[in-house]
Amino acid sequence: MGVAPTTSAGSVRQAIEAATDALGAAGVEGPRLDAEVLLAESTGWERARLAADPAAAVSAGAGRRFGQMVRRRLRREPVAYILGRKGFRGIELAVDRRALIPRPETELLVEVALQRAPSSLLDVGTGSGAIALAIAAELPSCEVTATDTSLSALALARANAERLGLGGRVRFLEGSLPAGEAFELTVANLPYVAERDWPSLAPEVTEWEPREALLAGPDGLDAIRALLVPAAAGDPGSPHDPAASSGALGGELALEVGAGQAAAVSDLLRGAGFTAVKARRDLAGIERVLWAKR
Repeated sequence: MGVAPTTSAGSVRQAIEAATDALGAAGVEGPRLDAEVLLAESTGWERARLAADPAAAVSAGAGRRFGQMVRRRLRREPVAYILGRKGFRGIELAVDRRALIPRPETELLVEVALQRAPSSLLDVGTGSGAIALAIAAELPSCEVTATDTSLSALALARANAERLGLGGRVRFLEGSLPAGEAFELTVANLPYVAERDWPSLAPEVTEWEPREALLAGPDGLDAIRALLVPAAAGDPGSPHDPAASSGALGGELALEVGAGQAAAVSDLLRGAGFTAVKARRDLAGIERVLWAKR
């Protein structure tokens, strides 16, 4: 696995090369990029400065911080958790193991919201608050509500809202669909990993990110079904009354889905009374977001 650098024994170049070798041997993807990002954090220098002055000495304090971070990365802890933050569109979010790390493809949900420009929006399963806060920042005329069944995730989202100066722009609620309320657009990045696919995921995901925010039954669609079925059928035993469910999902809906799930989720949407289902592809060409309207 290699030995992580721990002191000021060398230069920027030596620190990066040693860490790159160790991380690569541990199976980390993009080991050099991670080494550069962690060294930049440890030294307080921009990556451009590291590249411009590879012979610069790494101080003892920076070397210790770098060694600690590299050891965490060797355990396959995601870089975002090590840094404690992640950029998402134009905002920077605090992240930790209470919620998923925001992914670039999820920005498609924000783009859909900006195109639709609703006056009211519900973000179901907000996690760190990434989607709701990005929309609140970029669409100030929209009243944004964000829900999550995890109280710890909601605490993280609220803290992000306050730090970003958006505490008064987003209302956070425990649960999924607020009773007795309707929204012009509902967006949701719900769990969509199938149980059979879990063993094939990277350790950064399976060992560090919250399992309950990822897994969704045998085919990965249980969470989406749970969102849509009350809207379609109205279950008197549901914690959300049927009128509230159909009202909350009575306008437009945008869902993030996993690779290969678009067709099945489109069928579920149509079965729940949604029409005009359209898909948006991510940069990899995967049908990643479905938009539908009742």
